[in-house]
Amino acid sequence: MSFLPRAAEAMIDLDALRHNVGRVRTLAPRSRILAMVKADAYGHGLIAVSRVLSNEADGLGVACVPEGLALREAGLGGRVVVMQGCKNDDELAAAHAAGLDLVVHEPGQVERLERYAAGAAPLTIWLKVDTGMHRIGFEPEEIPALSARLQGMPAVAPGLRYVTHFACADDPAAQAVTDRQVARFRAATDGLQGERSLCNSAGILTRADAHADWVRPGIMLYGASPLLGTTAMELDLKPVMTLQAPLIAIRICRAGEPIGYGGVYTCDHDTRVGILAIGYGDGYPRHAPSGTPVSVAGQVCTVIGRVSMDMLAVDLGAVDCKPGDKAVFWGGNPAVEVVAQGAQTISYELLCAAGSKARRVYI
Repeated sequence: MSFLPRAAEAMIDLDALRHNVGRVRTLAPRSRILAMVKADAYGHGLIAVSRVLSNEADGLGVACVPEGLALREAGLGGRVVVMQGCKNDDELAAAHAAGLDLVVHEPGQVERLERYAAGAAPLTIWLKVDTGMHRIGFEPEEIPALSARLQGMPAVAPGLRYVTHFACADDPAAQAVTDRQVARFRAATDGLQGERSLCNSAGILTRADAHADWVRPGIMLYGASPLLGTTAMELDLKPVMTLQAPLIAIRICRAGEPIGYGGVYTCDHDTRVGILAIGYGDGYPRHAPSGTPVSVAGQVCTVIGRVSMDMLAVDLGAVDCKPGDKAVFWGGNPAVEVVAQGAQTISYELLCAAGSKARRVYI
């Protein structure tokens, strides 16, 4: 006897992914693309997405060594950059054997490289400059001496690279912060030989002056806007993930009757209520409020009451539908940014959560 998996599906449109890479090429034609596939490709599936991007981009970016090793085990060659670098000697040896590039951002990593005997195949290193994010990286004034030290190590390949990360490039009102970060990066690397990388998705869209040698698109590859107050459609980005699940019941709830846990929503009139087979156990945000849009049978209705683990309720109004019809929770209409805003989170979190829990289907 066989059973179907959980009903929620994350439909992954690989042609939309290719389109979005093309947008990056158009926006940054003189830069190479390091496509970010960390966190299981933002919930879209590390290996399937990386197979596509390895033919469309110039390299892949992962968070940690195990993610890079997974790409190599899947048979993917080419440049893979580990943005957190190695955390211990075992990871350094594994990254070296797999031919991964490493970001170096703290003194222990420098010391580890100094002790390491790489032999005839030294490692490609990206030196992280903290220009204002204050997460990881070295202070700008440390960079010249660190650069000379690294380039004198047998374990480090010629051609050191320099990288920083913008903290506020998504906010049009905070461009002065990004201005300062760009200036600090340029001052820190002035006169040093090597390729540079500054721009994430938001920087690609707003800071053509800082595209440099490499850009690092992330969320825009997956068809969501990185910019506050701007939609993906306005940026000509196509949603890669469509989250959907079936309508499993329709019932009439009378005026004055509450819906769902806690009775936080009460019908103010006789209401056609649809029950959909998805909940926070599938990655849909529990805190999506009543009024969040959902498309049922191609028609817009709204969430009512609290989202449960495996189900949620919608006000169907006069929508022409029946049990078994599909509901779409994001991926075009509604856009993932709209759902995220209502749930007081960001599209990144929604995509990662649903992609890891719903059943992925590749188109």
